[in-house]
Amino acid sequence: MRENKIMPSRHSHLTHIARQLRRSQTLPEAILWERLRNRKLAGMKFKRQHRIGRFIVDFYCRELRLVVELEGGIHDRNDQRIYDAMRFDELEARRLRVLRIRNEEVLNDVEGVLRKILALTRPHP
Repeated sequence: MRENKIMPSRHSHLTHIARQLRRSQTLPEAILWERLRNRKLAGMKFKRQHRIGRFIVDFYCRELRLVVELEGGIHDRNDQRIYDAMRFDELEARRLRVLRIRNEEVLNDVEGVLRKILALTRPHP
């Protein structure tokens, strides 16, 4: 008799990956997360390494429908630029705003990054 194996769903697979990403965050992610967590920025609730559809985004604020993505050097590669463009088009098709921030911005001017996020606190149509 054949064993009935349960294949993990895409949802559980992405959840597992998101947990791994939270445990192995980069320095820029850790710096920004420290400033966003526990509603520290204007009382807004952010989640990190949050699953949206088939993607995992760095930071997400549901009340603003805002995705904040940190980008390092890998995002300069042509193949990654093509993937990023497709990914951001899909996120924007879900009526989400996407704010792309270079890692260097977080490392050199986290206050400036927070000002950029605050500038987007107006409700999204």
